[in-house]
Amino acid sequence: MLMNMKELLAVANQHNFAIPAFNISNYAMFNGVMAASEEKNAPVIIEIHPDELNHTGPEFLKSIIEKAQKTRLPVCIHLDHCGDFGLIIGAIQAGFTSVMFDGSALPFEENIAGCKKIVEAAHPVNVSVEGELGTIGSTDKEAEAGANQIIYTDPDDAARFVAATGVDTLAIAIGTSHGLYPKGMKPELKLDLLKEIKSKVSVPLVLHGGSNNPDEEIGKAVALGVNKINISSDIKSAYYEKMREVLQDDSLREPFHIEPPCIAAMKEVACHKIELFQAAGKAALY
Repeated sequence: MLMNMKELLAVANQHNFAIPAFNISNYAMFNGVMAASEEKNAPVIIEIHPDELNHTGPEFLKSIIEKAQKTRLPVCIHLDHCGDFGLIIGAIQAGFTSVMFDGSALPFEENIAGCKKIVEAAHPVNVSVEGELGTIGSTDKEAEAGANQIIYTDPDDAARFVAATGVDTLAIAIGTSHGLYPKGMKPELKLDLLKEIKSKVSVPLVLHGGSNNPDEEIGKAVALGVNKINISSDIKSAYYEKMREVLQDDSLREPFHIEPPCIAAMKEVACHKIELFQAAGKAALY
């Protein structure tokens, strides 16, 4: 069941749970995420970054759309972090049901103008739009782009931004970073700030950089009203750690021998996130 983000997160917002947005870079990862979601009877967001889409090729999207249309689960296909108007329009034409305009590095008024322009193009064709206010940190060279310094989201600016742009959901900065935190770096989420933003913003809130954060903090963020959490590094780390182990057997060469244990390792992490976000069983609400 293919849906846009607005439809998907409206239910999560009403029932106070978060939906995992899993970034995938190949079809094996996609199958693993879908298997975990099926097992847990959970709604799911399939998220693809422009770099990932460049790696897979746009034809990859057709297979995702086909499977999403056939499954009983609610599925949203979302273009992650993109500030290029042309790429976003191309993604909409290709079949994404949700897109993100990332103008977080722009001055406030320019971020509003860019996001509003995307909203005006996307909403008439039933595609939802995510905006971002504040900056997400970055922990390593393999992580998605982020800022060297986190700029926390101002609650009053968040309310102004949503009202001015008409976005369907808002990514906020409360202390997370993209990637896996290096040894000695301890993330600390500003949960009081999250409460204040939630009290002033009506649209569902998004947490980027959801990997590698303490479960207790993420669980509290869900309880306080975050409805979408992006997970990329955690599932990819599990997938490739297992692959490195499997490839110690240098006689293996067939993907159907190499990939199943990697998918299983990734699926275990995905199932844990679904449970942590209180999304298990929630497909029944749609």
